Amino acid sequence: MSRRVGLWLIGAFGGVGTTITLGLSCLSRKITPDSGLTTQMPMFQGLNLPEPGDFIIGGHDIRKTSFVDSAVEFRTNSGVFQPEWIEACRDDLLAASARVRPGTKLGSGATISKMGSWGDESPAQNAAEAVDRISKDLDAFVAAEKIDHLIMLNVSSTEPVFHTRDVHHSWASLEAALPTGGPDLLPSSALYALAAIRGGHSYVNFTPSLGASIPAIEELAAKTGSLMAGKDGKTGETMMKTVLAPMFAHRNLKVLSWVGHNIFGNRDGVVLDDPVNKASKVNTKDWVTTQILGYKPNTLVTIEYIPDMGDWKTAWDHIHFQGFMGTQMTLQFTWQGCDSLLAAPLAIDLARLTDLAKQRGSKGLQKQLAVFFKSPEGVEENHFFRQWATLEAYIAGLKG
Repeated sequence: MSRRVGLWLIGAFGGVGTTITLGLSCLSRKITPDSGLTTQMPMFQGLNLPEPGDFIIGGHDIRKTSFVDSAVEFRTNSGVFQPEWIEACRDDLLAASARVRPGTKLGSGATISKMGSWGDESPAQNAAEAVDRISKDLDAFVAAEKIDHLIMLNVSSTEPVFHTRDVHHSWASLEAALPTGGPDLLPSSALYALAAIRGGHSYVNFTPSLGASIPAIEELAAKTGSLMAGKDGKTGETMMKTVLAPMFAHRNLKVLSWVGHNIFGNRDGVVLDDPVNKASKVNTKDWVTTQILGYKPNTLVTIEYIPDMGDWKTAWDHIHFQGFMGTQMTLQFTWQGCDSLLAAPLAIDLARLTDLAKQRGSKGLQKQLAVFFKSPEGVEENHFFRQWATLEAYIAGLKG
């Protein structure tokens, strides 16, 4: 009998959530290829990974819409998804839509709060109430769908940078503060993470938002046995940085400056057009070169919202470096891809590998998944191929 793996999407009706939901349905029907899925490579064969049809989708969102409408919108604005795919998967998309619940805006910030009004008629008044509501939705989903393992996957918009304080350093102090805590106590990503981890579920943060990245929640996870992974999926320009920076380091070519300019036009672009939200994303994109090279070159990362780009993202990087006898040279590259279709297969990979770890009795932080993230939790190494070697060794150990 197949395992029933619940995949609970935060920001469910967004581009990544919609692509995950449609993609899993298409894969289960074998109407699209599995290209882009790392877990379909030969090294992963023979493991008891959940199949696309084993996932049951639910989630939270602050926009009241449906996966069908979102998929049609994406096709119209960005030219992705064939209409016959949407039609073939309509029943799955409608069933998944019915399992999405109104999310919380508490601690989400002004820009994200403007994106939707679902749930505004009765908002949570404090952090404890918000977490309890989320927990009830998770419990109802697990019971109704007979879920064997629930994975919460945060694919929502990027929140402003959140600065932690003493209250976040222990579970006892944070728990005591929840009943009176407002948006300054925890951002919404952490409220969702707290609900998942308090319930013993798994939590994967595909965004640069805070999520479970505070000592108090990590302490709670140790008690509940939850699995955690994150943060900020590594899908495009930053992935290229973690591949190219090792080349400069291994050839002793000194990088003088590395400039990256990004333009895109989806809803995440709207959110990142706000400087306070943009700062979170820039932080995770900018630090990897310094970590890999061992020194800090001059760096600049820009992210600009261009409405007509839709979900298509273009990154142009200019790398100025010093070669033999001090000769200065340059490398430039352009990366263009559909943002949600780059992210969705990695998110599916993470869900499959998280469930595999759960089956093997794992708990806590899943450091072997660092290769999928810009800012991997608990891992300082950003060299793509060393991260990949860690995952390879982990998989080989499971087979051994």
